[in-house]
Amino acid sequence: MDIQYNSWLPKFKNPFGAVTENSSVEFNIKIDSKEYIKSVALVVRKETHRIETSEYMMEHSDVNQYKYHYQTDKGSGLYWYYFKITAYNEYGQEFCLYYGNSKNGGEGYQYTNEGAIIWYQLTCFETEDWAPEWYRDAIFYQIFPDRFYNGNAQKVINSPKKNTFIYGTEEDLPRYVKDENGDIDRWDFYGGNLKGIKAKIPYLKELGVTALYLNPIFEANSNHRYDTNNFFKIDPVLGTNEEFKDLVATLHDEGMHLILDGVFSHVGRNSQYFNYSGVHDELGAYQSPHSKYYNWFTFLNYPDEYEAWWGIMDLPQINKHDPSYQTFIYGPTNSVLSYWEDYKIDGWRLDVVDELPNDFIKGIRERMNDMSDQVLIGEVWEDASNKVAYGERKEYTSYSDLHGVMNYPLRDQILDLVNERKPIDEITLAMMQLKENYPTHFYQSLLNNIGTHDTKRILTECEGSFKKVALAIALLFMMPGVPCLYYGDEVGLAGQADPDNRRFFPWLNQNKVLTQVCQNWIVTRKSHDSLSKGDCQFMFNSDRSLFAIYRAVYHEESLCIFNFTDFEQEYILENWQSYGLNGVEVIEKMRRFDIPRRWISSHDSLFLVKQRVRN
Repeated sequence: MDIQYNSWLPKFKNPFGAVTENSSVEFNIKIDSKEYIKSVALVVRKETHRIETSEYMMEHSDVNQYKYHYQTDKGSGLYWYYFKITAYNEYGQEFCLYYGNSKNGGEGYQYTNEGAIIWYQLTCFETEDWAPEWYRDAIFYQIFPDRFYNGNAQKVINSPKKNTFIYGTEEDLPRYVKDENGDIDRWDFYGGNLKGIKAKIPYLKELGVTALYLNPIFEANSNHRYDTNNFFKIDPVLGTNEEFKDLVATLHDEGMHLILDGVFSHVGRNSQYFNYSGVHDELGAYQSPHSKYYNWFTFLNYPDEYEAWWGIMDLPQINKHDPSYQTFIYGPTNSVLSYWEDYKIDGWRLDVVDELPNDFIKGIRERMNDMSDQVLIGEVWEDASNKVAYGERKEYTSYSDLHGVMNYPLRDQILDLVNERKPIDEITLAMMQLKENYPTHFYQSLLNNIGTHDTKRILTECEGSFKKVALAIALLFMMPGVPCLYYGDEVGLAGQADPDNRRFFPWLNQNKVLTQVCQNWIVTRKSHDSLSKGDCQFMFNSDRSLFAIYRAVYHEESLCIFNFTDFEQEYILENWQSYGLNGVEVIEKMRRFDIPRRWISSHDSLFLVKQRVRN
């Protein structure tokens, strides 16, 4: 029995990808069989508080074709489906075959065992929830504040912390000083600060950056500041609250934006809320069960045994279900969000967002909706549409909670491409699966990266090849979503995993060629609406190891062809494929660019743009 279905092609499923509530989705499946087909059913399971599975008989619409118009009338969330074929064999015996997903989406598999089926996913969302326009048009730059620039005269360090050390030069490589248990014994600082960021605004503007994402800046013991001590105070090593207000105002005057890192899942052991060391005047949870913060934490054996983030005792875990903590973070007045709103920040990136309950995220978003034109981005490392964490199905793509997430899967795909780790067709499958699972507004609002403070540096991942880094940058700026550069990547800063990926910015040793690559792509991105707003298709030629990204809006279309190999590759029109287009459509799109017969150099890309004629 030959069964044909592909969730990425409109002749089988229309519309493509995620849909809104109460949408009509047309499913078509083709079955060529010598056996007599008794019935074909669409089997659907909707995720709710209980499992609801229904079978819908498909109509025999044409020769060997069956169709069904399904209505997503059970609310937002995930719908899962497969096809059930009931037939008679040559002996008149009834049997069933099933057609489900192949793990990669698109074309599926035939199954004989119903229990083994991998269900197709259909994402259903409440309503379109577009991020602010400034965000969707932005070029982001992520700064680890201690490692960027010291803006003080003679590089004086602000308020050095007790029992820490300061590097002798900015060229020193970072390292941890640990005790006999492997815990950090002395935190290390270079002295980067808010004045330094302000001083380098001209550099950022020349690069083309329009928005900053800062790693945590609130008072803490560590240099990374994910161990918050006081949510209302800028860490003195970085500067003062007034200096931060001045930085935000200056950025806005320059037409730039800024978002902060919201670390709401845990705090520092030495925070005023836990107060392990007793250095704060206020009574902390560690000191007394009568502390107003006591219910924020979960003590297993008071006071020394408590739930900690990933078992790191320096980071007591917060109970996000506690009403007083919720009010503290996002209440209408005197909350963390309302306090920093007065400083006119432009949004938040939520650290380890999967550790925040759905209702907690909703509370943050509802509070932000009462404010100005802010954006809310979450840290997710996988496909955010079907994320399950701590026994809860996350609702990032189904409801208007997050505008988008950090696109770590794209980083993996880019590295797989430029380093030729996997076949191009396999990587394209992964790209298509995300495109299918995410609503368009969410997909276009992903915060794309090729490196962060939690990953190896892109130059190190590319084994020191600047050509490969240039290709990675090109892919970053060609993809849907918002590009974000990690400080120093644009000048060729290397680095292994933490802490080596947090070296000081090499102001005296920059790779200007790589910087020019970034500048050129930023200019290209800003000057072509197809790159910031357009739909996309992925195309590849496996015979010649070529890959292409096609972007289009109503008035413009663009195409970039990539050669990731060590050899020149000849471009010809034949043998190109796409999982979202048929062969005729692929050739038709590529032919519109009048690409000459030519060779594409090793580790090189070819960008083309064409204006569409308006009717």
